[in-house]
Amino acid sequence: MFFNSPVIGATLNSSGILLGAVLGWLGWGALPVRTEAFFKSGLAAFTAFFGLQLVWQSLDGTFMAEVKQVLVAVLAVVLGGGLGKLLRVQQLSNRLGRQAVGYIAAAQRHPPGGAHDGFLAAMTLFCAAPLGIIGALADGLSDYFPLLAVKGVMDGLAMAGFARIFRWPFALAAVPVWLFLQLWTQAAHYLLLPVLNARQLTGSVTATAGLLACLVTLVIVGARRVELAGYLPALAVAPLLARLTA
Repeated sequence: MFFNSPVIGATLNSSGILLGAVLGWLGWGALPVRTEAFFKSGLAAFTAFFGLQLVWQSLDGTFMAEVKQVLVAVLAVVLGGGLGKLLRVQQLSNRLGRQAVGYIAAAQRHPPGGAHDGFLAAMTLFCAAPLGIIGALADGLSDYFPLLAVKGVMDGLAMAGFARIFRWPFALAAVPVWLFLQLWTQAAHYLLLPVLNARQLTGSVTATAGLLACLVTLVIVGARRVELAGYLPALAVAPLLARLTA
């Protein structure tokens, strides 16, 4: 566990959103290109580090047992990606993203945009981000909050930019984001964790979550287009594979 902490990731994420909104109101909006590139590189590095740390913490047993656990997690990501394509998970995420981008584009053409549009744009973007679900499950299953803390920084930077084009009530999007992440976190902690622990399958889910977090780094730096939402079914595939290979 990370510092043996309670589940606080959702609160950290929402706090980042509110802080970003405040910074935006104070005039700290769009970043210079070089500064933005620096922040992206730093966020990518932190995301990769915390993802790998989560994988490492999820392993136990002998060396060969740990190798087997890593292979199960990798296979879960591969199969989960295929299942995600069949279920068209990424298409749903893209549809939500296009709606949010439409609100933002309209506000940029005729600023300031409506408070209602800003609220919907921010809420949709931050709730639909796959890292939120990955981080919430990690927090609920192993009290590991850093992934949601990193997402909070990302969301805060976005909110600082939104402040230039939307009226202030858009910051209230922090509330539904907190509720959404808390729902996932608490469900994982109180409903899923006891079942997984009873069958010694928790590590398979958190290790897979760590690998998925590492994929996020490719999205952050723009190195490769990764349909990240399509890989989320891997989190359900992982315990099934671990059970079959036990």
